[in-house]
Amino acid sequence: MWVDTHCHVYDEAMQTDHDAVLNAARSNGVSKMIVIGTDATTSRQAIDIASKHDDVWATVGLHPHDAKDGFEPLRQLLDEPKVVAIGECGLDYYYDHSDRAVQREIFAEQIAIAHERDLPLVIHTREAWDDTFDVLDSCGTPTRTIFHCFTGGEHEARECVKRGAYLSFSGIVTFKTADDVREAARWCPLEHMVIETDAPFLAPVPYRGKPNEPAHVAVVGTYIADLRGVDVVEFARVTTHNANLAFPGIAF
Repeated sequence: MWVDTHCHVYDEAMQTDHDAVLNAARSNGVSKMIVIGTDATTSRQAIDIASKHDDVWATVGLHPHDAKDGFEPLRQLLDEPKVVAIGECGLDYYYDHSDRAVQREIFAEQIAIAHERDLPLVIHTREAWDDTFDVLDSCGTPTRTIFHCFTGGEHEARECVKRGAYLSFSGIVTFKTADDVREAARWCPLEHMVIETDAPFLAPVPYRGKPNEPAHVAVVGTYIADLRGVDVVEFARVTTHNANLAFPGIAF
């Protein structure tokens, strides 16, 4: 059984209703799914979906693209049932949809909330590794921190693990050009690994170019198990165990 630690099944790019997507995942051995919020609207959508399914949970977070909007509209969602983490949040210097100083401020605010509420923190970082680590070091890395859709190499992986974080690998690891990510996936201590789809984005090979879905987390997991030369069933067991530790709210 697998856990998809990061998906966006409310997104219109899914091209089907979320019940059908969730059922397809279950049929492919996915036992638990976490639907990730990126702003007030999507966090609400994630919560609404999770409330209807025993095996689905939600997060509340403000993506760096939307940092300019401020976190305040999301605060009312923090006490909702089935909210198991803060994020995704962090820094994105590739698009710079929000001013970098504002991104850092809102990232720090969400780190503080994770500390205050003893919740896991789900991080998005793109072309901003140094500043991401600087903000984490200044604020204190939460006990359970997950680098979603890890896109670094071994150096960045070592820096994450040094801070006690989990690395969440997505379909990117299957892409032909993703040598650095594969290097990190080979190196990463098994106890620091979880897996995700980021559906409907980043579908793994052989589904690349099509909408992704949580059912494909098994493709990601099988690929990494083969890459590391470990038994697929054991890899599924360990990454599921890690997901339960990283997100205690989903453990049952």
